[in-house]
Amino acid sequence: MKVLLIDDEQAMLTALSQLLSRIENVVIVGMVRSRAEAVAFAAQYDVELAFIDIKIAEDSGLALALELRKMNADLDIVFVTSHKEYALDAFDAYPLDYIVKPISGKRLEETIARAMRARAEKPGSGNADMAKRLSVAGLGGLQISSEQGESLKWMSRKSRELFAYLLLCRGNRTAKVRILEDLFHDREEKNSELYLNTALYQLRRTLSAHGMKDILASDREYYQMSLASIKVDFIEFEERTSGFRTIDATNAEAAIAVEQIYAGDLFEDKPYEWAFAERERLSDVYDAFAKRLVNELLANNQIRQAVQIARRLVRRNELDEEANMLLMRGFAALKDRLSLQLRYKQYEALLKQELDIQPSAELAAWYSRL
Repeated sequence: MKVLLIDDEQAMLTALSQLLSRIENVVIVGMVRSRAEAVAFAAQYDVELAFIDIKIAEDSGLALALELRKMNADLDIVFVTSHKEYALDAFDAYPLDYIVKPISGKRLEETIARAMRARAEKPGSGNADMAKRLSVAGLGGLQISSEQGESLKWMSRKSRELFAYLLLCRGNRTAKVRILEDLFHDREEKNSELYLNTALYQLRRTLSAHGMKDILASDREYYQMSLASIKVDFIEFEERTSGFRTIDATNAEAAIAVEQIYAGDLFEDKPYEWAFAERERLSDVYDAFAKRLVNELLANNQIRQAVQIARRLVRRNELDEEANMLLMRGFAALKDRLSLQLRYKQYEALLKQELDIQPSAELAAWYSRL
């Protein structure tokens, strides 16, 4: 991994280079202290990953990142800064990561590992030899679009459902008998294979229209769909959440961006019974990740962002005491007494109505202290 460091503070360049030098497969090809030096260096040398300060003297690191991307579309960007307030603007440059100083070696190791995974998946890497031709938004519904942004035209609902089913297999081989049980259990056994073959034919026709017929392979007993040319939001969400062993001040803004990927539950507008277990699992992944994030935002005094995410958690499950507690903690931090009282009373009434129980002793004691 060929790395360029860009920061107007020599001490930061030195510290960052020392930390990165301890990470395997990282080669620091340059360290520069201005926009002009960075552009000149990138024009002359091969760079795969650039660590850029948001503020470089009088220059904008955001503008520089976009400039470097025009020169090298494959360049990965990591913003390293003490300016948390620029985080949301920074994501306009599609950075790989956003790290708030001070930086730990462990945090850098996670970032480099993510960079290497992302590079391995890029076209021409050997692991992915074709561009992403389809984009799947499966969180909050199911929308499949071409690289031009047009929704795919399906020959039948069953061919679209088969495509969604194979997405959940994540590129692995799947037994035909399992597909028949999950998708065609309502058909007579002698006709179910005919319906499957028809859906496969229609799916291949749809994929062929986008030059992607070859991603679907089959033999007499197994089927497999390659995802190398398909961008899938729920796979991206899970991969990125797995990169956060901890959430702290150095990566909270990056975690917020990952939380925003989760637009809703998996295929939530589709009655796919075979997807229910995976929908529930991904929902649990989101809830656990969002709660970790809210706790960190509250501890880091980013209260309004914490309240926004906590509200979403409560909307997802109004009986979830931990989510309600997080939201009430946010209201308390904002000194919004009215909202705090209203939330507690609503939660108390809902528990009584639905489960005929009271809030836990811990929550009741916390509330009474306030």
